Formats: sequence, structure tokens, C-alpha cells
Amino acid sequence: MERKVAIVGAGISGLLACKYTLSKGFTPVVFEARSSIGGVWRKTLETTKLQTPKPFYQFSDFPWPSSVKEEFPNQFQVFDYLQSYAHQFDLLRHIKFNSKVVRIEYEGDSDEEVQAWELWGGNGEPFSCKGKWNLTVNDTQLLSTEVYQVDFVILCVGRFTDVPNIPEFPPGKGPEAFHGKVIHSIEYSAMDFASAAEFIKGKRIAVVGFQKHALDISMECSAVNGEKNPCRVLYKTEHWNVPDYEPWGLPLAYLYFSRFSELLLHKPGEGFFLSLLATILSPVRWGFSKWVESHIRRKLSLEKFGMVPKHSFLKEISACLISTVPEGFYDRVEKGSIVLKKAPKFSFCQKGILVDGENTPVETDLVIMATGFNGEKKLKDIFASSNFQDCILGSPIASVPFYRECINPRIPQLAIIGFSESISNLYTSEMRCRWLAELLDGTFKLPSIKEMEKDAERWDKYMKQSSGVYYRRSCIGVLHIWYNDQLCKDMGWNPKRKKGFFAELFEPYVPSDYCPSYR
Repeated sequence: MERKVAIVGAGISGLLACKYTLSKGFTPVVFEARSSIGGVWRKTLETTKLQTPKPFYQFSDFPWPSSVKEEFPNQFQVFDYLQSYAHQFDLLRHIKFNSKVVRIEYEGDSDEEVQAWELWGGNGEPFSCKGKWNLTVNDTQLLSTEVYQVDFVILCVGRFTDVPNIPEFPPGKGPEAFHGKVIHSIEYSAMDFASAAEFIKGKRIAVVGFQKHALDISMECSAVNGEKNPCRVLYKTEHWNVPDYEPWGLPLAYLYFSRFSELLLHKPGEGFFLSLLATILSPVRWGFSKWVESHIRRKLSLEKFGMVPKHSFLKEISACLISTVPEGFYDRVEKGSIVLKKAPKFSFCQKGILVDGENTPVETDLVIMATGFNGEKKLKDIFASSNFQDCILGSPIASVPFYRECINPRIPQLAIIGFSESISNLYTSEMRCRWLAELLDGTFKLPSIKEMEKDAERWDKYMKQSSGVYYRRSCIGVLHIWYNDQLCKDMGWNPKRKKGFFAELFEPYVPSDYCPSYR
């Protein structure tokens, strides 16, 4: 009996889900709302580059072409790489473009019966003889609607597109009070380079945010307007944004992506010995963080600009918050074409932005809100069932309740890939898609719902302890190997992928270590 699998989204996670379900004999249908693959890489800022070193951002069985020499390829090179991958494995014929999934509805047991289950799906299996999903799909070209019925749904909708995250303001103190223009970074990114340059030319601009998008946009604004109309960057807190991935000449991967580095950390589900070892080695853990911090402080002259964070680099990387500083960013700060201004809280007024505690507004013509995206809303709103909407993300003060960061135990015949973050999302998404394909193929079964929920609680405790105030509900941080070990054990693979004791302990793990030819 043929099982129908639907994949929502043709970004990196969607392509991987398509490839690995195909490898198990399924015939997936991928619904992509836009006209091409690529997700966030389909259209982004002209100057955006990959912010993860290339060896950590590649498919395990499809290396980067030799023509790409850069350690951090630009957006066009990344997009071409994804296109080549899709062609290599003949994925495009399985994708329905311009097909937006607006709603998914479960057809089977009632909400009450579902909540009473002890096993996922009632039987612990990924498929059910009576459970189906109905997907309502809008054709954005023909302006028509069609309903598809499938046996399993893989949501690869991502969390860094489509739904802007806009801070809330008191009545009369939001963007409506401002006589200039307010846009989100998603609108700016949608412009081509020439249009964006013309749009910002000659304007007094304020960029709100201090992550990758904010830094890249401020660089583009300063390049166009120079010191005459400096770009003001309003930020809530300082961050350990990295100038490179080789602190004092030592690759960062040796400090945070090896088995030895993970021995320094407390881990969810660890036994007494590993817990004791992490405690004993805590001075080494502290030393690694200080090593990186000292390099960043020196290379970016953070003291000079008052930009030294109060938290540790370890907390930053554990929360998946690190991003690369564009080359020359602080040079422009020093020359005056970029002005940094701390603004933990602010509101709008007629002339611009008023930072809490100040009387004089930051006068501006254009405010670009680089404040991220509301991926939680996008994921929640796709469900027709209010019960599934309530349980998909769990409690707002806990991590998303996904077993192995993929399965919500309370929602049958459905997986989510690409929502929970890591330092390298491609790397992590590929492992999750391979794990999911083995689950669909019957290689292993999931534990009971209660056991899965307890496991999610252990990861939640780890995330809160490791990230502190920067806890973000969905990030495995610097436990790539520990996490991948669990997936490997589920699939019956040998989790130790290196050759030799010292290589296994000290060499960084990269995607090619999990190449499909080696189990």
C-alpha cells in the first residue's frame, strides 16, 4: 500500500526531507508557496554571506564545488549549491511550486481520543489505517484551491521568513505616531540591490536590532549615505558577534564541536560519571569561553566602543545567537557612518524614535525593524484544530515539546523539521530527516508519549541552564554530537564516526562524518 507523504516547504529542510523519504521508497509531494526552492536563500540581502564555515554547512554526500573557494560563500553561491543538490537527486519533479498550504486538518480520532492516547498516533506507528491529513492548498498563480489527503505531513516551514516579529508598543507610541516610514527587514530584503540603494539614499535611517540582518542592512545603508547621513543602529544588549572562526589562530570548532568540548558541558540525560566530569572540567569550559572573548574584544576593539557583553561567549553560542560581524563594520562605526545606540526600550514619536529615559528623540526618516520573525505564529496558524494549535508549541515558558526536536508526541502522523535551531541548521536538518525517514520505514519505534515528554523536559532544563536569560525555547546549542548520538542509536548506527581514539575525542565533527555510505 502506497503511503502518501506531504512536505510543506522547499527550503533546505524540505529538500532534505524529500531526498530521504524518496530513498525509503516513498513518493513525497512538496508544496512550495513560491516559484523556486531555497527558502531564506531564495531572496535575501544582496551583501549577505553564509555565517557558518563552509565545511559545517554542506550536505553529507554532496560537497561544495571546487569553484567555491570562499570559506563563507555569498547568497548567490549558496543558492546555486542548493539548486545543484536538487538537480543531482532529481527532487524538482516532486515539488509543486506556487502552492501555498494555508491549513492542515487531521481526519481520524476526535481531539478527546487523541489526548487520551498513551502511544504516539494511538499505536506508536507513523501511519494509521484511519488517520489522514487534509491539506488545503492555494495555487497562487491560478488563484484556485485544492484539498490533498495524505498519510503523513512533514512541516518544513522554517522560522526566519514570512511573519515579521514586531515589538508591541503602548497606544499612540507605536509606528503610527511616526511621520516617517517604518518597514521590517523582510520588506527591505525583498528589494533588489539597485532599488534598495535608491530607497535609502539621502535618508536618515535607524536600524533596530543587532543580529545578522541588522548588521548587514546597516552596512548597506552606510555604504550609500556615508557620514553625511549616518545609519543609527539601536540595540537592546551587546552580543559576542564574531569577526572570524579562528580565535587566536585556533579553529572555533575544536573548542565547541568535538567530543572533548562536549565533555565539559552538562547534558540532558547524562549519567553520574559524565555529570561529575563536566563539573570537574568546568575551569576548562570557562577558559575556552574567555579565550574566544579575548580574541573578539581585541580584534573588534569592543572596549573602545563600549560594546563588551556582560554575559559569556558560552551563553551566546548555547543560545544559537552568534553571528558574524561584516568586515569593516567597526571601522565604519569609528569613522561615523554607523552610530551605535543602546536602547533597551523605546517608542515612536513624530520625529522618530524616543529611547526610554531620554528627552531628545533620534530624528529619522526611515526605521528598519530588523527584529526577527515570528516563526511560532506561522507554525501554530497552519493547524485547523484549536487543540493542535494549543499543544504544538507547548507552554510559552518551556522549550517546544518536540521529541528529538522533530515530533510533538500529542500530534499524530506529523513531524516538524527546521524549527528547532542549531549552530549549523543544514547539518542538523539533514540528520533529522534521515532519522525521520528511518522512523517512517519502520526501522525503530518511538517510546510512549510520557517518555517522550520527559525527554523534552530534560532538554528544556539543559537549554535554560546553558542559555540563561537568552533562552530561546528551541536550540540544541553546542551539543551537536550528543544530540546526533541519540539519533544514531535510534537508527541502529554506530555513533562514533571517526577513526582512532584521538580523532574521535578531539577532531571536530562535520556533516561528512555522517555520510550515508557509512553507518
